[in-house]
Amino acid sequence: MEQRRVTDFFARRRPGPRIAPPKPDCRTPSPAPRALDPATSGSRKRARPSAVPGRDQARPPARRRLRLSADAVSSPSSPEAPGSPAGPSLCQKITTSAPAAGRPGQDTISELRSCLQRARQLGARVRALKASAHEAGESRTPEAEGRPEEPCGEKAPAYQRFHALAQPGPPGLVLPYKYQVLAEMFRSMDTIVGMLHNRSETPTFAKVQRGVQDMIRRGFEERNLGQIKTVYPASYHFRQERGVPTFKDGVKRSDYQLTIEPLLEQEGSGEAPKLTASRLLQRRQVFSQKLVELVRQHHRSFLASLNPPMVVPEDQLTRWHPRFNVDEVPDIEPAVLPQPPAMEKVSTAQEVLARACSLMSPRMEKALRQLAQRSAEPRSPCSPSPVSPKPALPATPPATPPAASPSALKGVSQDLLERVRAKEAQKQLAQMMRRPEQEQRLQRLERLPELARVLRSVFVSERKPALSMEVACARMVGSCRTAMNPGEMEKHLLLLAELLPDWLSLHRIRTDTYVKLDKAVDLASITARLVRQARAEEGL
Repeated sequence: MEQRRVTDFFARRRPGPRIAPPKPDCRTPSPAPRALDPATSGSRKRARPSAVPGRDQARPPARRRLRLSADAVSSPSSPEAPGSPAGPSLCQKITTSAPAAGRPGQDTISELRSCLQRARQLGARVRALKASAHEAGESRTPEAEGRPEEPCGEKAPAYQRFHALAQPGPPGLVLPYKYQVLAEMFRSMDTIVGMLHNRSETPTFAKVQRGVQDMIRRGFEERNLGQIKTVYPASYHFRQERGVPTFKDGVKRSDYQLTIEPLLEQEGSGEAPKLTASRLLQRRQVFSQKLVELVRQHHRSFLASLNPPMVVPEDQLTRWHPRFNVDEVPDIEPAVLPQPPAMEKVSTAQEVLARACSLMSPRMEKALRQLAQRSAEPRSPCSPSPVSPKPALPATPPATPPAASPSALKGVSQDLLERVRAKEAQKQLAQMMRRPEQEQRLQRLERLPELARVLRSVFVSERKPALSMEVACARMVGSCRTAMNPGEMEKHLLLLAELLPDWLSLHRIRTDTYVKLDKAVDLASITARLVRQARAEEGL
């Protein structure tokens, strides 16, 4: 009972927020508020003077008046003032802009005349530049004519032009970007054709095109099909057939379609051969080898054009020439694919008359004969002539090495130039025939001078005559600038001990290997010996 009284007490002392009653929608207009008397009001603001209607219309507002007066002070509008500009001032332009915009004046005509004169001058300048460029193009040397310039709109992007330079791993026989795209197209096409062939379905170009485009996310046209036939002609047999069942609305069953049949070797059991995974992999490898062979042909022609020419055995070639631009080899010419047979179509009234001579009345035959005579009359000279097909552009040859200008070699003996060129050709020949193992050894030899200095610093800081291989590798990995793991660092130490056994020696005790260093030997002589060894092996 007392708890209820306490609750009622708090409810009465703390009532909830009151809700204001809604105001009626119909309101009477409130009377205009009366102006407060400055004498009676408590505000400190001064009352504005009453506006005079005639004065407001006579002069502009205060802000505009201040801006005009500032402009008038900065640029005097009186033409008699000394040093004033010849043209009208800003005040005069503002005051006269309203009436001048409504009527065309002499300024508009003079501006049009000046623009027309300017356009004529620019046209004459363009014609003069074209004539000078034409004269300069006729006087070019044959070497410059051998390198046609590509227009800016058709220039390939940088990731395609320098694709071979961005490949990871040691350099080798890298394919151009467009050849790698073609190899990817062949792999996807072989997969789609294999799926259709294995389930006894006729592969058509329309089906293969849709599947290949979904796989590689790029266009696949008949031109790419012709390039595949050029590279690997024994891969498919192409025919034009009709009566192939199709599920597309735009293609009729009676239309001719390009069918693709894979060429496979017959099995001994007599069953129809299937495109298995092993055969797909084998065909893909054959296609890649044929692409490499095409690039080898361009590389051979490039080596023959050098001065002096170079000849590299094909079985010893492991990389391309440093100056051979792989990504600028010409495109593969597409082979001719079978076309649907030409259907005999009636296109003139003479052919209609020859065909349906026995099926029409004499009156209709006479009318068709007159129409055929009219259509056989020669055309007027103003009639448009059929557009002739554009000739195919020649393939762009691979870039040739830049030749030194004769002015830069002026005063140098010819014998010295021949020796330098022969030495450079010998070095490049050895570089192209170098195996991957030799390339890795040369890279390690280049790092050995720095690693020798780091290893001696580790022995000096540890103050021990010998260190275990694990400890030495761990200390050197933390001190070397090149990022390497302990296993790769151990290979460098083994090579260092092989080249300098009198300075660094390895001792195997039970299951551990210890490294011992002779600190009394001069480090400069050790570095010089390593540099000479690296140069000697690089020249081989």
